[in-house]
Amino acid sequence: MDEARFLSACHQAMEGGRGRGGIGTLGEKSLHAALKLYLEPREACREVWVGRYVADIVNEEGITEIQTSGFGRLREKLAFFLPAYPVTVVYPVAARKWLVNMSPEGGLSPRRKSPKAGGPWNILPELFSLKELLGVPGLSFMVPLLEIEEYRLQDGKGRRGYTCWEKMPVRLLDEVWARNPADLRRLLPPGLPKEFTAKEFTACGKFSRMNGSLALSAARSLGAVAQTGARGRAYLYRIEEGSTHV
Repeated sequence: MDEARFLSACHQAMEGGRGRGGIGTLGEKSLHAALKLYLEPREACREVWVGRYVADIVNEEGITEIQTSGFGRLREKLAFFLPAYPVTVVYPVAARKWLVNMSPEGGLSPRRKSPKAGGPWNILPELFSLKELLGVPGLSFMVPLLEIEEYRLQDGKGRRGYTCWEKMPVRLLDEVWARNPADLRRLLPPGLPKEFTAKEFTACGKFSRMNGSLALSAARSLGAVAQTGARGRAYLYRIEEGSTHV
């Protein structure tokens, strides 16, 4: 982790945004742009055609794809890349978030701290969309834990009449890598007991009921979690010591 280099990448991404008209006008959002600059400073290694797809980064370590949401869109690209290249999927998580509301005229409210704090386990519901690829050799994951400012546009849509307009990275707090079987437990929610039910897994990750189900299914497909038995009418699970999946 290199916080100074990340801050430099953020400044470059912000300058690019201002050059194109400011917040929300980038074809590429600031968070995605900053991470790409941070992970690969060499311009020639970014936005590289590999067959019929453009990869975010191609360098000596293989291919890196940065995805902030919608992993379903990655399926075809990863299926094409993985037979020939090791691939790292990067999924940024807001471990600390500040909220700023924007009026339709562009006015900004004072920022306030969000009560929600994410962690590396937030990648698991997204990975459900890649279930059929989670056992393919060469696939690894990196979760940057960030402090961000989230700008919400008051447009009468979305939750409570606000739509997320832009997520501006402020600081890199940590990086969580899952490169091999021993790393997989880093993607699991904290505080899991030796054996746990789906309900307990969901509570530890502070998932919604649906996302908890998706997350547990993805964790099982990764080989990070295994079913062991039952407690009454509920299945029991445990954290696996190792796996051959990553």
